[in-house]
Amino acid sequence: MKAFLLTILVCCSHYVTAQKPDLKKDYKKVENKVIEWRRHFHENPELSNREFKTAEKIAAHLQRLGLELQQGVAHTGVVGILKGNMPGKVIALRADMDALPVTERNDLPFKSTVTSTFLGQEVGVMHACGHDAHMAILMGVAEVLSKHKDAIRGTVKFIFQPAEEGPPPGEEGGALLMVKEGVLKNPDVNAIFGLHINSGIPTGVLKYKSGGTMAAVQRFVISVKGKQTHGSKPWKGIDPILISAKIIDGLQTIISRETDLTKEAAVISVGKITSGVRFNIIPEQAEMIGTIRTLDYDMQKLITNRMKEMVPAIAKAYGGAAEIEIKSNTDITYNDPELVAKMLPTLQKVAGNANVQIRNADTGGEDFSYFQNEVPGFFFFLGGMTPGTLESFPHHTPDFSIDDSGLLLGVRALTEMSLDYLNQEK
Repeated sequence: MKAFLLTILVCCSHYVTAQKPDLKKDYKKVENKVIEWRRHFHENPELSNREFKTAEKIAAHLQRLGLELQQGVAHTGVVGILKGNMPGKVIALRADMDALPVTERNDLPFKSTVTSTFLGQEVGVMHACGHDAHMAILMGVAEVLSKHKDAIRGTVKFIFQPAEEGPPPGEEGGALLMVKEGVLKNPDVNAIFGLHINSGIPTGVLKYKSGGTMAAVQRFVISVKGKQTHGSKPWKGIDPILISAKIIDGLQTIISRETDLTKEAAVISVGKITSGVRFNIIPEQAEMIGTIRTLDYDMQKLITNRMKEMVPAIAKAYGGAAEIEIKSNTDITYNDPELVAKMLPTLQKVAGNANVQIRNADTGGEDFSYFQNEVPGFFFFLGGMTPGTLESFPHHTPDFSIDDSGLLLGVRALTEMSLDYLNQEK
């Protein structure tokens, strides 16, 4: 009888709510470290799929904490696994690692002076999107949680992902390759969280949106063929530049006249057009490259189908020919509504109700979406702008900057979300 009761107690203990630790001292101890790590990464940026030294620093930190380590995932990715003292679910936390081919323009003492080669050109390299902050925050979360394995009911996977900005041409990379290589398996992940610091949101504020929060990103290339002639006698040729202009105009009618924008936002933008070599020659060919942004897959299907119909038809109407190729860069960053509802109280507890705010959908893209295609995910935004600042510089620009005082809130949010999620019975 005693043996039977002991068995029951042991089995039931697996379902006892873990005692949540007081983490205030841990947060205080780690804040300066997080700032120091962020500034190190900022001063030493590396481009997509080339994050070798970045990965070494992260791996060394996780190893010191006693985490199980996986290196070389999707080329340079690092994964740390922290197993709690009690069995339970598996949560993944993700930070991106790569910098951008941008030459920094400011007077920060930790300003990047790194240069590299990108698409055959010598370029400056800069963390112009905040990935340096994301890595530092996740390293901080790992340090705090590693001290409290007795409070973790389950497992935490720390995913440091390369090439969020996209791998170099001809290479695989990013979240898609990590998923392909099984980063969400062994142990199988139940849910994944991620954040993105934002230079336009005041420090201390968290913003989120349930459902589609960032757009699917597609890249298109349109090749137009005309007939070359002297610029003084356009009637003897077929002008691919004129046809390109008509195509651009036509594509915008898909958005303004055929897409239900009351449902979700959608964008078609031509970012580059190349044609001709001389002022008095109408060339034979033109090429356009651009992007499509959608937050709904039915809308995406409508837009891409109409583009494929419209482009050759417009070219034919003007005596030329045109082909279009469309490729996907990221899927829709979709926040699972049930997961958002479960975790919202945690964010409100950490930041205060007034500082957790709903945001509109963003037509920027995030390859975090590929993780969310596999498991429920929640991706939110962390304030990085000094309150009262009159001007904040956009991401992906030479003047981009963030306020380091906002980093600790990111550490607290991901730490508390992890503990609360793992401590829920369902």
